[in-house]
Amino acid sequence: MLFNSTQFLIFFATLFIVYYSITPDRHRPKLLLLASCYFYMAYIPKFILILFFIIVADFFLAQWIAKSAGRKRKLFLLASIAVNIGTLFFFKYFNFFTENATALAELRHWNYSVTLVQAALPLGLSFHVFQSLSYVIEVYRGKQEPEHSIGIYALYVMFFSQLVAGPIERPGHMLPQFHKSHPFDPLKVRHGFELMVWGFFKKLVIADKIALLVDYAHANVKRTSGTTLIVTAILFSYQLYADFSGYSDIALGSALVFGYDLTANFNRPFASRSIAAFWRRWHISLSSWLRDYLYHPMVFSGKRVTKPRIYLSLFLTFALIGLWHGANWTYVVFGVLHGTYLVVSLLTTNIRKEIVAFFRLDKLPSLHHFLQVLSMFALVSLSFVFFRSLNISEALLILSKMGDAVLHLWPSVQGLSFASIAAEFGTPVRSASAIFVAIIFLEAIQYWQGKEETPFLFDQVNPSIRYCWYYVLILGVLRFGYLGASTFIYFKF
Repeated sequence: MLFNSTQFLIFFATLFIVYYSITPDRHRPKLLLLASCYFYMAYIPKFILILFFIIVADFFLAQWIAKSAGRKRKLFLLASIAVNIGTLFFFKYFNFFTENATALAELRHWNYSVTLVQAALPLGLSFHVFQSLSYVIEVYRGKQEPEHSIGIYALYVMFFSQLVAGPIERPGHMLPQFHKSHPFDPLKVRHGFELMVWGFFKKLVIADKIALLVDYAHANVKRTSGTTLIVTAILFSYQLYADFSGYSDIALGSALVFGYDLTANFNRPFASRSIAAFWRRWHISLSSWLRDYLYHPMVFSGKRVTKPRIYLSLFLTFALIGLWHGANWTYVVFGVLHGTYLVVSLLTTNIRKEIVAFFRLDKLPSLHHFLQVLSMFALVSLSFVFFRSLNISEALLILSKMGDAVLHLWPSVQGLSFASIAAEFGTPVRSASAIFVAIIFLEAIQYWQGKEETPFLFDQVNPSIRYCWYYVLILGVLRFGYLGASTFIYFKF
């Protein structure tokens, strides 16, 4: 079921009442596991068998790893990797690989023909696989004791709050929580509901409204001007962020209501001053997972760490980040672009320092900061053009029109007005204005949250002010949001 649906609200309210009615509370994890199974089966029920297969395989393989030594230990680890990556490859990448292999074979006049798999991608499979692998790898490294309760381990993989789109949890953070008592805590419950409402606001009031403009522009690329496509790229960056961080807030909030602490997945990424900083703030659980389980092993696998090894490892890691997002060359290009950004950034460190010194930007820290954030956002938005496009051809057409608008800047901006841009988006000026106001509101709230170093802004003030904040969010959701109108973007990954 979708977080942004009436079905979920009923499910969550019922679970909340039953959860805190159960005594003794040691039985509550069983309820959460059953609820999580029901939550997942609300999509396509039979796909839960795939999850059970991965859970059972990794549970016992981890046990055998802990009891074994030497070559056997490594074989059990490889078996787990084969189970997880093999399942992911079959459902997510088999057709992609086959289609490209067939195209290559036709080009080279080879005899190659494989039947495509007619199977939908199980929801959240990429997240389940990475979370399961982190557990097995940590057991193999000796940093995690194997879980002896298959029910608790199943809950670790299937906890409904982060079941479909993360965050990707580490066993050392999550498993101990399922063994602890979680009595009713009014502050945690209030904080959890606050996070959920803020997440709903991001998704329903900001992301879904921006989507109307972005979808219209992408459906009419040939008729849309380069200037408006630049605006579209900026809007999609905010749509993707509001959509995914909105989901993450609902996930963190719903878990907190039941006493569980999930990993924060975002930290004001568009305030970053570099691409490296952006990835320390964006989809944190994925980027840190690949850092710990792919990038570091590649860098430190040799006898010594060399710069070429670092550059190659960085590039390959981000190429995989792109491929992780989906079986489409647009996602691969998205990842390759970010890998290229980071490698070029490392190669040009001294040159950039010289440029800063030449223009005396080090004497103007505020301006320097602003230019860094602006350049980071431009590069990220550029990469998101590939992320959003259906294929490479569409992305290249958009970029060519955007580039033409930049090269002919004065003719592009002559006669440009808010009304003309709104017309190209096929929306009234009032609706377009409301979207831009919502983005400014989002940035203002997040700036305040960053300054206060907490997502809970009104804990230390008069309760009436806090209730006004709740009223604004709930009114916004009820007035401008539509439950079940769209799915979350990251559900398809």
